[in-house]
Amino acid sequence: MDQLAPSNVPTYETKAEGQSLWERCADRGLPVVAVRRGERGYIVRYDLQHLDSELTERALRDLRSHVRSLRSYTVGIDPLSETEGVGGETGHVAGELHADTEDGARRLASHVSAFVFDDDNLT
Repeated sequence: MDQLAPSNVPTYETKAEGQSLWERCADRGLPVVAVRRGERGYIVRYDLQHLDSELTERALRDLRSHVRSLRSYTVGIDPLSETEGVGGETGHVAGELHADTEDGARRLASHVSAFVFDDDNLT
């Protein structure tokens, strides 16, 4: 699997739905890439912890750079803040990125999945 199409990105709202998704991915030996509805928008989540794996340093750097290029910069964002620059948190094992709409979150998750599902990016 190289990348999820936006329409194929799983979504969940409750903790129980999220837990079920993580269990399905663990059973299939797949990383999690999903969208959760939050109180003020949508959250793209990725997670490799259940696989005891992580993104390489290069993959994480490329992911952050790619996500920043997708974002439109607004006045007041600290250019040195990784969290503000990518609109959330990105790490070697897991990350959460924010989007205003479900459609935007699905598109963002699709881009993120290309990095998370690429076996060359995992250690």
